[in-house]
Amino acid sequence: MENVADYKEIIEAIKEEGGDAFKRCYQCGLCDTVCPWNRVTQFSMRKIVREATFGMSDIGTEDIWRCTSCGKCPQRCPRDVQQIQSVISLRRLAAQYRVYPPSARPIRTIRASLSSEGNPLNESRESRGDWAKDLGVKPFEEGMEILYFPGCYPSYDPRLKKVAQATVEILQKAGVSFGILGAEENCCGESIRKTGDEDLFKTLATANIKAFIDHGVKRILVSSPHCYHTFKNEYPEFMVHFEIVHISQYLFELLNEGRLKINKEIAKKITYHDPCYLGRHNGIYDEPREVLKKVPGLELVEMIESREESLCCGGGGGRIWMETPKNERFSDLRVKQAADTGAEELVTACPYCITNFEDSRLTMEYEKVIKIKDITEIIRDAISETEETDEESA
Repeated sequence: MENVADYKEIIEAIKEEGGDAFKRCYQCGLCDTVCPWNRVTQFSMRKIVREATFGMSDIGTEDIWRCTSCGKCPQRCPRDVQQIQSVISLRRLAAQYRVYPPSARPIRTIRASLSSEGNPLNESRESRGDWAKDLGVKPFEEGMEILYFPGCYPSYDPRLKKVAQATVEILQKAGVSFGILGAEENCCGESIRKTGDEDLFKTLATANIKAFIDHGVKRILVSSPHCYHTFKNEYPEFMVHFEIVHISQYLFELLNEGRLKINKEIAKKITYHDPCYLGRHNGIYDEPREVLKKVPGLELVEMIESREESLCCGGGGGRIWMETPKNERFSDLRVKQAADTGAEELVTACPYCITNFEDSRLTMEYEKVIKIKDITEIIRDAISETEETDEESA
């Protein structure tokens, strides 16, 4: 530990943070049986809760930073222990006392980038809208149907920019009146909040809320389930309410209203991965599948763990910013599950999932076995009037 206050003070703080949630646990162990960490190493959420109950937790250990907030244990817990919030409570203490084990130390750099540039990737705020250059995308103006909020990774990451660009092509094809905020857009703050930095979350949230209100935004379209979750479920804490729609829902809406027409057959076998923050946290399972089923020739097969039982990619809870040893990556297990279905493409609807799956595909040398696609890339190809090569859409 470094720069730690009196340890007795920390013990009392742990007890106070835990509150009634910790005390409700009667150590049944169901959380440990469903936790994806126990597929790759030894880990015990039950132990974390037990030690926190008695003020015995060591906030300097790696364990409290493992949780990906995937939502598997809360859906099985018979006592509503609220494991995710319990871990975040301990992380708040770690942030307060500046106690970070090696795996969590990158968060310091992330925090600095979020504070200065509004994104975790140490990229210039002014270049946040550059992904849309030459696409005819306008700044959002009051009266437009919807604000498109791509989020951090689709704004800066070379692979994820293609997702934002595919989304724009779809919106334009459907005749949707939309715009973006560009440099006025900040990180939604969901992931940094999961690392325990409540103050920075509030700073990012209030900046976004001000931008939304100043521009007269009513309806917001997002690419990331993490943006969806925090805008829909956490920003109301600030006494504001916007209509939030994830791209998978909006595609379903556009297709059902006839504003978007699929005009091409795609003869491929695919499998769909349910992102934790789209599925377990927000119950969106059917819309993405129904969208994919509307594409002629597309054969959708399910993995052995799907819908509520979907296996986490490992990127939630701020883990997307932390290095995970190769032999402990959930994404490796998930890519193998996808390949085992015989699918040519693993399709999902989350920038974090795509990032982790692409990394696993390379390290596992599965480049020729399976491709990773966002749902927008599939639909963009299905409405395109020109042939799309694998190289162009990859």
